[in-house]
Amino acid sequence: MGTKNIRVIPFDMKYLADYHRNFNEEITKYQWPDPFETEENARAVLQEFLDEMEKEETLIFAVIDDKERFVGSVEMHGLSEDCPELGVWITESEWGKGYAFEALNFILDYVNEKYGKRQFFYEADVRNIGSNKLLAKLSGDYDIKECQVEELVTDSGKKLKLRGNELKRKQK
Repeated sequence: MGTKNIRVIPFDMKYLADYHRNFNEEITKYQWPDPFETEENARAVLQEFLDEMEKEETLIFAVIDDKERFVGSVEMHGLSEDCPELGVWITESEWGKGYAFEALNFILDYVNEKYGKRQFFYEADVRNIGSNKLLAKLSGDYDIKECQVEELVTDSGKKLKLRGNELKRKQK
């Protein structure tokens, strides 16, 4: 399963150390989750995702560059629902290369073809410039309805300004 610059493949625990190391403070700055305290904490959460993937409730894919390096992940949660939720993150060193957009397009097309899904939910902090640029790029293929901004404080004290977005695939 590939695109121009990356491969998007089902997540494998062989990427655990890279996932743990790169899912850091900067990556999670505008997200509800925090970095994992230990690799074992990361393993437990990722194993839950993999177990949900077996039941076709969640998808978690590793994003691999042309040098076979782990550069992030793309996920979809709530596959059994009408409007599953999307998520993507790319390692800091690989920002600005279009990998997140390619990974999102891959998972959106995959879920549309395999599950017939046409509507998705994507939440991003209004201050997260990269995530909001992704939404703009997706607007060619999706009608995007912005929801109200929700100001929240996470358990660890991060102040978030999250805006949900409903994406509906345009007819081609």
